[in-house]
Amino acid sequence: MKSIEQFQCKERRTRTTLRKGTVMEDSNLPFQTWFIAIHLMTSVKKPISAKEMQRQLGYKRYEPIWYMMQKIRTAMGSRDESSTLSGMVEIDEGFFTTVDSENRGKRKQKLKRGRGSQKQTPVLVMAETKTSKSRKKGCPAYSCKNFKLTVMEDQTGETINDISLKSLDPNTRAMTDNARAFSKLDQVVRTHKAKTIKPKDAGKELPWVHIAISNAKRCMLSAYHHVDDKYLQNYLNEYTYKLNRRYFGDKLFERLLIACISFSWFI
Repeated sequence: MKSIEQFQCKERRTRTTLRKGTVMEDSNLPFQTWFIAIHLMTSVKKPISAKEMQRQLGYKRYEPIWYMMQKIRTAMGSRDESSTLSGMVEIDEGFFTTVDSENRGKRKQKLKRGRGSQKQTPVLVMAETKTSKSRKKGCPAYSCKNFKLTVMEDQTGETINDISLKSLDPNTRAMTDNARAFSKLDQVVRTHKAKTIKPKDAGKELPWVHIAISNAKRCMLSAYHHVDDKYLQNYLNEYTYKLNRRYFGDKLFERLLIACISFSWFI
C-alpha cells in the first residue's frame, strides 16, 4: 500500500498534510492543477468558464474542475469580507438575471416582470469613491477605489442595514436614491444623503455603482450561458476580487494563492 506523505508532530504524534487548513483540503486534484487554475483565473480581466478551464487543463471530467473553481471564488470572497469601505460610498441595488436552481426542470410557471421577478436576483452594490483631482470633461466627479457586491435575500431595509453594518465603516458618508429600503441607513453610518433620482439620470448621480453593475453583467454574459441564483455570490466574488485589485498586475496570482492557502474550506 502506497504511504501518504504527511507531517508528524514530535510531541503529540498527530499527522497533517500540506492541504490541511487550506482551500485545497479534501481535494484529489494535484497542486499543479490548482496553481494553473489560479493563474488562469487571475491572468485575464474577464472570467473563464469551468468548461474552458477543463479544456485548458486537459481533464475528462467537468465536475471536479467546476467544484475547484467555486472553492477558489469562495476564497476570493472571504478575502474581501475582511475589509470595510469608508469615506464616501455610493449605494444602490442591481438586478442580475439568474436561473432558479430549486425549480429547474419543473413545469414553467408564469413569471413576474420587472422588480420582484423570479428571474432577477437583487444585489446590493457599494462603491467607495473620492473626489477626483483631475476631472476630465464627461467623466464622473469622483474617482473610484474599492467595491462590494452582495446578494440579498430580499430588498427590505433590515437586510440592507445588516449588510451595510458588515461592509461599511461607521463614519461612512453614504449616497443613495430615495428608495424606502434606504430610509434607515443613517442608523449604521454617520451621514446618509438620499437624492430623488430619475431612472434616466441614475448613471450620472451614482456613476460608479452603475458602471460596476453594467460591467459585471457584461462579464458574466460573455463567459457563462447562465448563472444559478445559488452560486451568483461566488461569481460576484471573482468579479469584485479582480476589480478591487485591478492595479496589482502580475502580483495578483501570488495574492490569490496566499488567500487560498489561508482560507479553510471547512470553517
